[in-house]
Amino acid sequence: MSYIIAVTGKGGVGKTTISSLIISRLVAAGKTPVLAVDADPNSCLDAALGVSITKTVGSAREETKKAAGSGAVQGVSKQQMLEMKIEESLVESDGFDLIAMGRPEGPGCYCYANNVLRSVIKAIADNYPFVVIDNEAGLENLSRRIVQKVDLLVMVSDASARGLDTVTRLHGLTHEMEIEYKKLAVVVNRSQSGVTPQAAERVKEVTQADLLMCIANDPEVAGLSEAGESVNKLSGQNQTVQCIDTLLTHIPGEST
Repeated sequence: MSYIIAVTGKGGVGKTTISSLIISRLVAAGKTPVLAVDADPNSCLDAALGVSITKTVGSAREETKKAAGSGAVQGVSKQQMLEMKIEESLVESDGFDLIAMGRPEGPGCYCYANNVLRSVIKAIADNYPFVVIDNEAGLENLSRRIVQKVDLLVMVSDASARGLDTVTRLHGLTHEMEIEYKKLAVVVNRSQSGVTPQAAERVKEVTQADLLMCIANDPEVAGLSEAGESVNKLSGQNQTVQCIDTLLTHIPGEST
């Protein structure tokens, strides 16, 4: 049974950086293989992990649709063709595999691509001890319910009132959508002061989060992000890396 970690939050708060660091530190700890899921059409999880996505679930769907329409493939059902294309889109790397939803063409395609991604995760997740999902920013992503149950839900915010308010609303939406989680972590990222805001303490109380963590603004992480380079370049002594290691101690079986 896979341990599923889902990361969500307001846009622009470093959600993908947190997701990539979680994946990187799981790999460093030998918790492999990890299935990394880029469920954000606008994300660049591949770059943060030092790999390159050439095909996505969205593009696989479009290729299948075009091939089936032209009759280019004989003796293979549309579903079989889609499954083959999906398999081709899985990027294999050292300690983790990555699959991305991507941005499908045409209006009204997200639901289909989302459904395909959900099916893919369900089909292959048991091959991985850990699954880490980088969700699309904002409230809408949760309503798509890529997974109905997660073990650790990580809600990322900055120190702003708006960001923390988004966390509260996201938490409310998880209950409306009946999304189940075993543990909730609220991460205040890129704090200029490095001190947990008082408003975040109130969010922890309202959401009954199991963990509230404040990560100080990190020039080294910011530099890698701006350059489009991998978080794998960070050492184990980096302050943000150490915060992520602390976060992962809340996984059952890990030492504190």
